[in-house]
Amino acid sequence: MENQGFEDLKKQFAAADVETKIDIYVQREDLTQDQYRELLRMFPLNELKRLEMALAS
Repeated sequence: MENQGFEDLKKQFAAADVETKIDIYVQREDLTQDQYRELLRMFPLNELKRLEMALAS
């Protein structure tokens, strides 16, 4: 994903609730590995299990 679009997505991700963050993380297919990593750093650690379950399904 191009840089400006990713910056907009990061703002949306930061303001979203956990369920929306999971949806964004799982459904986006145009992100680079580094962009996924950057979003993961913003994800609440206590909710990682929910993200893992969503990625596995």
